[in-house]
Amino acid sequence: MFFDKKKLSPIAQKRLFSFCKNRRAFWSLIIFSSIFIFTLFAEIIANDQPLLVKYKDRYYFPLFSTYNEQTFGGDFPTPTDYRDPYIQKNINQNGYMIFPLLPYSFNTVDYGLNKPTPSSPDSKHLLGTDDEGRDILVRIIYGLRLSVIFAFLLTAISSIIGICAGAIQGYFGGKIDIFFQRFLEIWEALPQLFVLIIIASIFVPTFWTLLIIMLCFTWMNLTGVVRAEFLRTRNFEFVKAAKALGVSDFRIMFRHILPNAIIATITFIPFFLSEAIVALTALDFLGLGLSHDYPSLGDLVRQGKDNLQAPWIGISIFIVLSGLLTLLIFIGEGIRDAFDTRRTK
Repeated sequence: MFFDKKKLSPIAQKRLFSFCKNRRAFWSLIIFSSIFIFTLFAEIIANDQPLLVKYKDRYYFPLFSTYNEQTFGGDFPTPTDYRDPYIQKNINQNGYMIFPLLPYSFNTVDYGLNKPTPSSPDSKHLLGTDDEGRDILVRIIYGLRLSVIFAFLLTAISSIIGICAGAIQGYFGGKIDIFFQRFLEIWEALPQLFVLIIIASIFVPTFWTLLIIMLCFTWMNLTGVVRAEFLRTRNFEFVKAAKALGVSDFRIMFRHILPNAIIATITFIPFFLSEAIVALTALDFLGLGLSHDYPSLGDLVRQGKDNLQAPWIGISIFIVLSGLLTLLIFIGEGIRDAFDTRRTK
């Protein structure tokens, strides 16, 4: 293991052992983590910029700096197009270039295709190209990273807000609880899709604006669970004893009650991750999500629908999405079983 099991409590050790014993969940976590770590190095794996250029005994790193083509014998003070035959000839005569394994970025259009787009898989494009001549495999790699990071941020921030709101409701109760409940009922009744349509008609959403918009509607996922745990736990003897000793409400809430409530919420995290990925993909498919400047799995789903004569697009994105969501569901089931008190006694 990557940590010392002796530093864990006996209950935590039992939960860890229970999760690892679930081979389906354990290997799903390994595979999902490996895929995500792999996509973090997307620029090194797939890029239309060389990793290293040696020209006239000098070394250049285009991934980290932009060089104009005059640097490599070109005529114009514009960013270098390393796929230009003239630039390639100059560099190869005076040095060399090292390209990534996949010499395309997510927005690179292959103008050298000898067949109409979307083109079928071949040795240059292992999963073919989309209707704009962009490599599907490369867009999947970048799109996976974007979707998982978006889901992680959305789940983490919404969980923190939801846990804090549920803790305040459950601990104080009374008028505060009633006010929050009426507010949640009104807020949940807002049509999320219509709000997104209105916002998308005003301006094109970016990664952060879309994250904030979706955060406004997802922070309530854990509020009810945490509220119920705080309502139940606030009447326990150790809470009454802490109040009698003059311990502050904040310390009681987040030091003594919250650890018990967290157990009931952790099991939902993988399922929220899968919901966030599905939500982002659906919005991009409907044209209400990220712009075309971003690598999007939803855009590939849309292209698969629009190009039924190119089944490799739909098949590729179906396998990727179904596999990714299946891994998250298996991980969630393993965590749920590990935290089940009937299984860890």
